[in-house]
Amino acid sequence: MPARLITDPGRTLSASRSPVRCFCWWRILTVLAGILWLVSCDNQAPGNPQSGSAGGLTVPPPEVDVIKVTAQSVPLTRELVGRLASSRIAEVRARVAGIILKQIYTEGTDVRAGEVMFQIDPAPLEVEVHVQESTLVKARADADNARDIAERYVNLNRKGLTSKQDLDNALAVQRSTQAAVKIAEANLEAARLDLSYATVRAPIAGRAGRARVNEGALVGQDEATVLTTVEQVDPIRINFSQSPAELEQLQGIADRTMDKASGKMVEVDVYLQSGQVYPYKGSLDFTDLAVDPRTGAVSLRAVVRNPDRRLLPGMFVRLRLTMGRLKGAYVVPQASVLRDAMGAYVMIVNDVGSVEQKRVELQTKTGSEWVVTGDLQDGNQVIVAGLQKVRPGGQARIVSPDEMAAPGDPPGKHQGQQ
Repeated sequence: MPARLITDPGRTLSASRSPVRCFCWWRILTVLAGILWLVSCDNQAPGNPQSGSAGGLTVPPPEVDVIKVTAQSVPLTRELVGRLASSRIAEVRARVAGIILKQIYTEGTDVRAGEVMFQIDPAPLEVEVHVQESTLVKARADADNARDIAERYVNLNRKGLTSKQDLDNALAVQRSTQAAVKIAEANLEAARLDLSYATVRAPIAGRAGRARVNEGALVGQDEATVLTTVEQVDPIRINFSQSPAELEQLQGIADRTMDKASGKMVEVDVYLQSGQVYPYKGSLDFTDLAVDPRTGAVSLRAVVRNPDRRLLPGMFVRLRLTMGRLKGAYVVPQASVLRDAMGAYVMIVNDVGSVEQKRVELQTKTGSEWVVTGDLQDGNQVIVAGLQKVRPGGQARIVSPDEMAAPGDPPGKHQGQQ
């Protein structure tokens, strides 16, 4: 019969459950309880940053970077893309039929108005002039003879030596010959005009284009053949378009807030493909009255000087349209502007270090900045970095951009450096 160990009245302990084994379990439980007690003491230690206010210290306010804003008069602008076009284009045509004898001008050079560009063979036209001169001489001779006859019939009729019918016939012949003289004179003038058209001249001053015919070509036979074109590129035009909504918004803002002293002259700054600003300013000279059904936009046109021919027709350029100046506006970085269901706003740090929310109205962009109006006041410190760390009514500490804590830095790393 197995032996029994009496440990307590009414209870027996089997020999298979050793007292040593029970003692080990109690030691393990005691060690675990000690570890938990040490962890709790460490969390409440005064030097622990996570101890909260119970240890006598608080978490430092978040660090932010700010800019101080001041109301100013800001140009009201829009940046668009336009295409250059000649201010005037004239087609040089052959107005009489003939053979091209010579091309006088040099392609791609500037020509003056009236400068000779082509020479058409004038020989057939000179012959026609001589024919019409002879016809005019004959018509004048017939007119003189008819006049003399009519005068004789008038004298005879006064003496009663001729009938009234003969007198009327003589006077009618005289009038007919006078009309024939007029016709001959007109035909001679037309022949001389055609002869002048044999010398083809530039209709306007500008840059002459490529010749479309060569020497020996027959031109003007059935229609006025185009020989070349002359384009005027100083000044030069810029064609661009804008949506009706943007155009209405821009005009509405300008009407409400524009500086009246600056007038309503719309200025245009041109930026070349290299990004360089063109030295001459342009101006808006045309706004279409209808929306283009193909693009859904309104066509506009500007004109700018081009004395050195740096701008060429067909080039695309970036332009900035300025319609007056917006008074009482503030310029803030785009990163400082936030939005919610009520609209746009910015966060500022007041004089006591508290964060406030200020509602703003977005007016226009200038590069990487917004031009805004609204609740801002002169001297407000707008938060431009660290916005994700603050909330309205909370505290914030202003530091310079170099002192802003990098991601992963513990709070208060720069405490005391300012």
